[in-house]
Amino acid sequence: MKKGGRKGGPPEGAQVVVQNRKARHDYSIEEQVEAGLALTGSEVKSLRAGNVALADAYALVKNGELWLASCRIGEYQPASYTGHAPTRERKLLLRRAEIDRLAGKVEKAGYTLVPLSLYFKDGWAKVELGLARGRTHEDRRDAIAEREQRREMDRAMSRRRR
Repeated sequence: MKKGGRKGGPPEGAQVVVQNRKARHDYSIEEQVEAGLALTGSEVKSLRAGNVALADAYALVKNGELWLASCRIGEYQPASYTGHAPTRERKLLLRRAEIDRLAGKVEKAGYTLVPLSLYFKDGWAKVELGLARGRTHEDRRDAIAEREQRREMDRAMSRRRR
């Protein structure tokens, strides 16, 4: 479970590298979990340079371990031959009970694990995963209408305060 921080984003004091805004549009996020990332040195350098794409990334459970797939961390040019493969699967670090709980929900309830943001917290690379359910076209339309309605209410309240 995510502790502290704001609703809908990484915790306070975290250095955000990239956010997956498309995921919040395409999915309804039920729950958010913070996981560590097992990376090589050149991947960390490339992350700090902001050379990463989360657009099509997802997390999957394989042999009782959690993996981040389709996340592209570009090559770090100064690393030369000691670099890394840009689209390799990266291991996510979570407690066994959390992995088992998430795996159960993904298998039985039809959820998907989607990375919402990637950031550095206290010098460690972290990924915020969302336990998500896909939205249909009508659901997206409803979410947009609800958001617009909320904005209108806020505008009216601010006009009234003046």
